[in-house]
Amino acid sequence: MDTVKTLARAWPIHLVVLVVGIVSQLIGVRSIPIGIGTILLLPLLFAFVFTLLLNPHVVPPMGRLIRPRLAAAASPLIVVAIMPFIAKFGTTIGPSIEEIIRSGPALLLQELGNLGTIALAFPVAIWVFRMGRESIGAAHSIAREPNIAIIADRYGLRSAEGTGVMGVYVMGTLFGTFVFAIVASVLATAEVFSIEALAMACGVGSGSMMAACSGALAEAVPGSTDSIVALAGASNLLTYATGMYVSLFVALPLVEWMYRKIRPDDPGNRRPAETQEATS
Repeated sequence: MDTVKTLARAWPIHLVVLVVGIVSQLIGVRSIPIGIGTILLLPLLFAFVFTLLLNPHVVPPMGRLIRPRLAAAASPLIVVAIMPFIAKFGTTIGPSIEEIIRSGPALLLQELGNLGTIALAFPVAIWVFRMGRESIGAAHSIAREPNIAIIADRYGLRSAEGTGVMGVYVMGTLFGTFVFAIVASVLATAEVFSIEALAMACGVGSGSMMAACSGALAEAVPGSTDSIVALAGASNLLTYATGMYVSLFVALPLVEWMYRKIRPDDPGNRRPAETQEATS
């Protein structure tokens, strides 16, 4: 009964979601040629923009319609909403299992690409933005859920490292879906990489990022939809399975070592357990 009452009080959110979904579907898929390829604007992206403008934290007057507390309570529903898409993997991975097995080494080795955040983002964080130990949490990975768990256990989320990883996680949640869809559509139409490689790349992010990325690829190459969904799903599962170990045993020790070499006088260069106790 309490659940029914809670859902009834949240009717403004349900109404907004319904209207945004209908309007986004009516707009449909829009394409923008850019020379080297084509940007495909999917209904998901329009829905993202609409809901961003309707968010009371972004546009305060919307707080009259959608209470900030209700908006915060709706966040966990993202996982529920993505479940049907995740369930579809079971129906596509099975028939495509031979193709996935052939791509096995590439799927396993792609996790090493997570180390690219250290090579690209860490120098920018240190020398451009002058970040402190926040750079360790922010640049050791693309900061998805397993990475947050690692930083929380090692340092605590109230530490500088925790601030870094949560900052990247929030930005990825807000804009990662949009970026994944745009980049995927451009690369697919530009024919720079094979569609199989792009599909595997879709799986390195969260479920919503993967959905946007694989949706853009499927729209660009309709004939390979099943293959795209299967490879993206398998990639996402392996990323969660292997990504935690790569981050824990390779990426995090590496970025910690680099930070100590660059900032040897930082008073935060103590053992993680001490740092966690100091911030808890």
